[in-house]
Amino acid sequence: MTLETLAPDGTDGDALGDDVLDALGGGDYRFKVWGGDWCGDCRRQLPAFAAALDAAGVPDDRIEDFPVTKGPDGKEGEAVDEYGIELIPTVVVESADGEELARFVEDADVSIAEFLARELAEGEASA
Repeated sequence: MTLETLAPDGTDGDALGDDVLDALGGGDYRFKVWGGDWCGDCRRQLPAFAAALDAAGVPDDRIEDFPVTKGPDGKEGEAVDEYGIELIPTVVVESADGEELARFVEDADVSIAEFLARELAEGEASA
């Protein structure tokens, strides 16, 4: 990983409910994470998300991080344009074949892990 903020900081991912951990670790999902070590929102949210992925048993090879910098025209970095990244942190969950299943952008009323677990559960319920 190249994002320092995407490393568990001692936050207890196991403190999340089994439903959240099962949703994150239950599929063959790929997690793509855009963030910046300079970004306050990323420093606040990504370590807990990393701990949740760890507690859910998501292997490192299914987590891809994309460091973002501030440029004169907005966010810059790998795949920023391709994925339409404007705010960070952004986490995109994809199926093994690359279909986008859920997306977290910058902030929500719950943690990144809880938000994505809810989105994934709703997606499976409507499938």
